[in-house]
Amino acid sequence: MGLPPNLYQQMPLPPPEIAREPLHTRSIRVDSYAREDGCWDLEAELIDVKAYDFSERAGTLHRAGDPVHHMHLRVTINDQFTIIDAVAAYDAAPYGPHCMSIAPDYRDLIGLNLLRKFREAVKARFGRTAGCTHMTELSYVLPTVAIQSMANRRRKDREAGVSGKKPFQLDGCHALRIDGEVAREFYPRWYIAPNTEAKCE
Repeated sequence: MGLPPNLYQQMPLPPPEIAREPLHTRSIRVDSYAREDGCWDLEAELIDVKAYDFSERAGTLHRAGDPVHHMHLRVTINDQFTIIDAVAAYDAAPYGPHCMSIAPDYRDLIGLNLLRKFREAVKARFGRTAGCTHMTELSYVLPTVAIQSMANRRRKDREAGVSGKKPFQLDGCHALRIDGEVAREFYPRWYIAPNTEAKCE
């Protein structure tokens, strides 16, 4: 039995019990595109804004709602989830050109695979002074977005009987464990009944 389509409307966070004031909002958005050449573009954007005015080092006033960070990252991946092109850009950064000068270095994402220890590889390549904290953090969302972007193609391949491989998402989280109800209902070929034998202590 599937989940109701309006599940998320039924389960908001409970209202706060103590009065609060807003401080900071971070927005991350990623759009994916299927290209005519058979590859995919993932375009990620990060925006940080404060809910209050504050004085900047130069003595100017930074207005509430104006971005403190605003950056973009586009990667192009092939059907193996390997990055074949990458470009980074900034619209806003707290230290202006000192922050923005790192953008060309993110072409070094080329060659990394989003599904093969990607975050570890990015951390090793762009950690500390070798990269921008926020641009690197933005890149971390790319693997799961890439998986979602390929979902329709994988579904068509399954329906056409093209792929005989175990779906990689199985055993990737608690809901998709191979001995669970989701696997039993939606991936019966790969479902393994849980071992219910009693164990002696």
